[in-house]
Amino acid sequence: MISGQIQTISFFSLAGLKTKSYLELLKVRLSMLVAFSCAFGYGLAAKGNVNWVTLIMLTLGGFLLSGASGCINQIIERDFDKLMSRTMKRPIPTGRVSVREATLFAIICLIISFFILSVFTNPLTVVLSLVSMVLYSFVYTPLKRVGPVAVFVGAIPGALPPLLGWIAATGSVSHEAMIIFGIQFIWQFPHFWAIAWVADDDYKKAGFKLLPSGGGKDLNTAIQIMVYTMFLIPLGLLPARFGVTGLNSAIVATVCGVAFFAQTFSLLKTGDRQSALRIMFGSFLYLPIVQIAYLLDKV
Repeated sequence: MISGQIQTISFFSLAGLKTKSYLELLKVRLSMLVAFSCAFGYGLAAKGNVNWVTLIMLTLGGFLLSGASGCINQIIERDFDKLMSRTMKRPIPTGRVSVREATLFAIICLIISFFILSVFTNPLTVVLSLVSMVLYSFVYTPLKRVGPVAVFVGAIPGALPPLLGWIAATGSVSHEAMIIFGIQFIWQFPHFWAIAWVADDDYKKAGFKLLPSGGGKDLNTAIQIMVYTMFLIPLGLLPARFGVTGLNSAIVATVCGVAFFAQTFSLLKTGDRQSALRIMFGSFLYLPIVQIAYLLDKV
């Protein structure tokens, strides 16, 4: 009796640990941000005519697509993850999940994601979702050891989620859709570079080269972070200018853009890790706040 109870407890404990490991493969926080961006693009385009089933399934499909891409990324980079403090405890390097298990899991997530998107959205959304996955998993991932061009490539799939949401709602690409794509595209650069600045020592162990200006944590890199952050201020006004949103969200976007931009002066002055951390956290706050403001203020 006691032996049976122990076996049952052990089974559930192992199942819980395995589930936790698979959730880590999905990069849940990143995938949730991607899913939210998909929902944002859909909600902005729908303008009150929301099909809630489509919205929910689009969000789920976007989450699984992002999770599968993150899983593939971890499979490809498993030997490099062992070298970095921030990644050495991931499921594959620690052996909690085998490469075969991770590959099967990624394939299942991809199949479910594309099935959901095929049934509930439209062919253009599915095609661009496939492009996003391929760019992130099989182009951006290996380019991280080549040079900072990886950031440019990675910014494309990183900015596609709101565009996918817009296309899921409308079935076409418009100038309004390209505006929300452009905002998220430019946002990627200070976001990526701030992370690369903070994690530079770890990245060097794996041979990752993401910082611009020869990969240095120097004045040139700080200036580029500042310039791209500054571009977000006028870009944030474009949805209001083209009638997608109203004045209130334009004010919010401007305030957030100026606050985000102000964080870069400290990095320019000191070049220290703490300043880069503030920019990194500022980037995580900027995007959802501005997107929520656009949603609440859509025309």
